[in-house]
Amino acid sequence: MSADAKAMLAASLKNRDFVCAPGVFDLISARMADRFGFKSIYLTGYGVAASHLGMPDAGYATYHDMLGRVRQICERTATPLIADADTGFGGALNVQQAVRGYESVGAAGIQIEDQEFPKKCGHTLGRRVIPVEDMVTKIRVAVDAKQSADFQIVARTDARTSLGLDEALRRAEAFAGAGADVLFVESPESEAEMEKICRSFDLPCLANMVEGGRTPVLSAARLAEIGYAIAIFPAAGFLAVAQALHETYSYLDARGSTAGSDQPRYPFADMNELMGFPEVWAFDEKYGDK
Repeated sequence: MSADAKAMLAASLKNRDFVCAPGVFDLISARMADRFGFKSIYLTGYGVAASHLGMPDAGYATYHDMLGRVRQICERTATPLIADADTGFGGALNVQQAVRGYESVGAAGIQIEDQEFPKKCGHTLGRRVIPVEDMVTKIRVAVDAKQSADFQIVARTDARTSLGLDEALRRAEAFAGAGADVLFVESPESEAEMEKICRSFDLPCLANMVEGGRTPVLSAARLAEIGYAIAIFPAAGFLAVAQALHETYSYLDARGSTAGSDQPRYPFADMNELMGFPEVWAFDEKYGDK
């Protein structure tokens, strides 16, 4: 990803030029999303924990798990990537390492949340948050650690579900004061709450659109009207993939073959092109045995 692309994303967020960011979780999803005109893509921690580890989004994915996936995606795509970093993988010193690491391998931004470690998925119950002063320190460290002014520090609070919206807003205000670039109040439960969030801050606000989650999934026009600068759709990709796999494997289990199945599939030739086989064939044509 070029510095210009990172600057364009920063400008879009600052100017409230609405950003729709699909969730990616592996290199197939990332390369597919990269083919479209998205202003950003979003690396979901849930998706990495599921696809890389086969485990729930409950603090199992480590810094090195996530950094490796960030590096791979940035090497193979051109769309600016905002990457989930959970709690920063520990204390303030770990946050410094995470910001430096993510930025060094090409990410355009990092998301850090105020949950206790080990964290839980933002649309599940039982989330607990650290003292606001501790999270403010993490945000200050993150801001000081980044090298480019265009690298986005996305500060998330999970206080709404357990402590109420007013506490979540108080925390987001503190994060803004600490230098966050984007504010992420997780899991509001109505459009009225979403409107109140966006009215409360001058900074860009992020909406987390999780199909089946606690927050209403709204149209792009409505999200922009409410005042959001960016909406992430972290689960859309892996939920679609899981459904397709379920249908394919169910049919195969029942019939012993995919013959006769009318389930839509991405064409094999197009998959070869997506993965870069034309470059391999061109190499073989130039350097291989004649």
